Amino acid sequence: MLRVAEEAGITDVGRQRQTNEDRFYESPPVFAVADGMGGARSGEVASQIAVDEFSEQQNADGSPEDRLASIARAANRKIYELAQSDESHAGMGTTLTAAMVGENAISLGHVGDSRAYRFRDDKLERLTQDHSLVEELMRMGRLSPEDAEVDPRRSIITRALGPEPTVEVETCTYPAKDGDVYLLCSDGLTGMVAEERMAEILRARSSLQQAASELVKAANAGGGKDNITVVLFKLADERAAGGQDEESDTISGTEKLPAQSGPTVDPGGDTMVISRSEAGEGRPEGITGQSTATVARPRIEPRPPTSDLGPPTPPEAARRRRARWPLAAAVVLIVVIAALGGLYAVSRQLYFIGTDNAGLVTLYRGVPYDLPLGIKLYTQQYESTVPASSLPARQRGAVLDHRLRSRGDAVNLVRSLERSEG
Repeated sequence: MLRVAEEAGITDVGRQRQTNEDRFYESPPVFAVADGMGGARSGEVASQIAVDEFSEQQNADGSPEDRLASIARAANRKIYELAQSDESHAGMGTTLTAAMVGENAISLGHVGDSRAYRFRDDKLERLTQDHSLVEELMRMGRLSPEDAEVDPRRSIITRALGPEPTVEVETCTYPAKDGDVYLLCSDGLTGMVAEERMAEILRARSSLQQAASELVKAANAGGGKDNITVVLFKLADERAAGGQDEESDTISGTEKLPAQSGPTVDPGGDTMVISRSEAGEGRPEGITGQSTATVARPRIEPRPPTSDLGPPTPPEAARRRRARWPLAAAVVLIVVIAALGGLYAVSRQLYFIGTDNAGLVTLYRGVPYDLPLGIKLYTQQYESTVPASSLPARQRGAVLDHRLRSRGDAVNLVRSLERSEG
């Protein structure tokens, strides 16, 4: 059975922020990092709600993955409801990357662009994929890893807790072994320090606390543009160590979550990590769901025989054919109206980004098509303050491509552009 043999957690405001919107949770067998967004008194509120949820759900049941997903979804609901009820917290959200240690494996729950790494056999391996615009473009082959390192859109994330009433939580489980070291961190570290340098620091460590301090120092030396949070823990095999020390309060992931909360972090970082929710803002694939309308045609019963007197005379048959035309026309009209109604219903669930007559980046609801007679399948929802001409050519093409998006994707993308301009 694996146990947590050593652990360390540290957070730092960085060199360019005034407040710290990062929070972390450190209470074996559970560890978590949350990177808040939304400005002072909002981002830190969202990240604090996220880490507090681990203490509140200490008696949760289910598999480690189920428990982590349940905690993330519960935190998402609380953040969303608070943001909706209090204008001072409008638009707030947070990333969340959490780990739960089991008997012989480690489970992760992940939303956003904070990360989890495993350091094994002197090699550092990333275990999570960022929910970010740049990561999506890389997966589509539209952006190289080298370009991604310097891309100005690195701060735009496609998923977070808070912007939408529901959130998709990515979970996974990895086999673990004696000697593994795991690193959870906010993008204040990964945005400033290359993974090769992070691995060097872990190789040269004298302790996890010393390594955590060195990682933060390296991030600040690289510019310290964001809040920096690092959580490290090392696993040991009880059988190899001859059993767990009786004084140790470390428990395995199969037991209930402890009531103890992680250390309270002093506020201090204005982390402007731009978030996009469930499908994520500016996320290239736009449509996250599809709705269809089925039109039920009126059933036309077969006509009974006319009589035993033989078929109707030609004039009578013609009159009956003319009488059936209105019915057929009505059926066609019903089908067309129902189809258009279904199309309209579907279009109300979709959004896209374009420009208005003034050349400003604008949010539209619907699909970018016009029907005959001047019927538009879209309506303008919001005009930003960002001139489309101010965007770099590559970014402008990716943003203003009329790609269909979820509401969360589109809204958060526009917000991130406005913040970048500001």
